[in-house]
Amino acid sequence: MRSSGVALGALFFARAVYAFNWYDIGAVLPIVRQQWGTAPIHLVVVLSAFLVGAGIFQLPAGFTALRWGNRATAIAALAVMAAFTLASSVAPNWIVLAATRFGAGAGAAFFFAPALGLATSYYPAGTRGPVIGIFNAGFSLGSGISLVAGALVGLAIGWHWALAVGGLLLVAGTAVAFVLLPRVPNEGSPSRARDLWRASAPVLTSVPLWALALGTSGLWSAFYVAAQAFPLYASSAHPAWGLALIDAIPTAMIVAEIPGGPVGGWLGERRGELRWTLALWGILTAALLALVPYFGLTDTWGAFLLLGFADGAVFAVLYLIPTYLPQLGRSEFALALALLNSIQIFIGGGFALVFAYVAVRQGYPVAWLLTGAFAAGLLPLLHWVPRSHGTAARPIASGD
Repeated sequence: MRSSGVALGALFFARAVYAFNWYDIGAVLPIVRQQWGTAPIHLVVVLSAFLVGAGIFQLPAGFTALRWGNRATAIAALAVMAAFTLASSVAPNWIVLAATRFGAGAGAAFFFAPALGLATSYYPAGTRGPVIGIFNAGFSLGSGISLVAGALVGLAIGWHWALAVGGLLLVAGTAVAFVLLPRVPNEGSPSRARDLWRASAPVLTSVPLWALALGTSGLWSAFYVAAQAFPLYASSAHPAWGLALIDAIPTAMIVAEIPGGPVGGWLGERRGELRWTLALWGILTAALLALVPYFGLTDTWGAFLLLGFADGAVFAVLYLIPTYLPQLGRSEFALALALLNSIQIFIGGGFALVFAYVAVRQGYPVAWLLTGAFAAGLLPLLHWVPRSHGTAARPIASGD
């Protein structure tokens, strides 16, 4: 258990520095714009490039983990992400910055699913809910710190250094992971393409997995919009609140994810049907987002704290469910998570554009109502996810 705890600590640190490099770029883009005189649309391209890289390479990451093992894939991913992040810190223009951010996003894709697969392999079935929650809490901690630290470093010594700090943290994360993560026996499998496809087919054709991915894509979209679009909405609807207060509200949401993950995972392990846990959190999320335009300042604080806790709980349960699907063993778990992520990232990114379009054409109240409806409207697809703790599923044993 002690070695498992050390490994989880190393993965938590790696997850936090990985998350730091998702959000630090957003904190310094105003400084980049001022220095380069870059058009806002070009800065949107810089932001999108990372997400595109992270989305496109999810499935290749799953196949790589299936072939070479979770540990090797996750450590290599941190190193790749570090290299591209350090390159982005010396970018001479927005085109190079976008290209290096795309590379960093690709590296990020190769880290998440293998790292979570590795974390679950260190713990027996029935104890993994809190482990997944703790792993996800690392993302919340890292992203929350990056929003503040990225801006402070950028203002103090320049945006180049803000990105360089993120790259150096990734180098440290790579070294920590290499030293502290135990090797898992018999990791990796087929080397021939035909054998690799045979091993991955049960994952890629799994109806329950597709139902889980699509059924929760509305929630992924909703949480993404809540974190990214709220400052633009609030600065328009509530200018008297001030920018510092407006930015603090989604930051508080991210902080609330930290306890939400472990608590949600712990509760999830003790429920007979995890899909109902997802549905209940999802309905709460949908209702809160639909009501955002009608909240005052105090109500908004409370709503976003609840949204953050729900976010942490939802994703802890979401990533726990594949460990109980009967067609998945330990080797296929990373590929299953990669499929989930690729579907949700592309649907969520597309919905963010829809939200922006509706907000401009119909107004923010309609856009927030649409967000809530979209989050709730896909939840019925969870009907095709089997009973997670019942006879239709078995937990992945450590030796699977």
